[in-house]
Amino acid sequence: MQPQPITESMDFAFMGEVKAGFPSPASDVRERLDLTKLLVRHSASTFFFRIDGVSMVDADMDEGDIIIVDRAVEPYNDCKAVCFIDGEYTVKRVQIENDHAVLLPCNSNNKKFKPIPVGPENSFLIWGVVTWIVKKA
Repeated sequence: MQPQPITESMDFAFMGEVKAGFPSPASDVRERLDLTKLLVRHSASTFFFRIDGVSMVDADMDEGDIIIVDRAVEPYNDCKAVCFIDGEYTVKRVQIENDHAVLLPCNSNNKKFKPIPVGPENSFLIWGVVTWIVKKA
């Protein structure tokens, strides 16, 4: 899977706020909403991925959701990130130690997902930091 950069602006109609209680009949005001301007800080280094799998459900990343990943954001301890390890992409919570890292799944209900220790024998890169999650309805 090769990520593709954002190459053009996505323009959507912004309908305004939606009440979760009693709906108001007022306000037919519409303005244009550019999701790229709202969700992307660095367009040249931002990529979208679709979540495939359930190892990150406790981090609110469910199968079919889209994550927005920014390569310009400096990785930090406990960030959620797309990592490239031994030839494969994976998204995990990254625990950064002094001399190594551990990739942590976020699914407390499924014990088959184990932490992935990263050592000098691994080909490893924190590819980009997750900045947004777009939920599948």
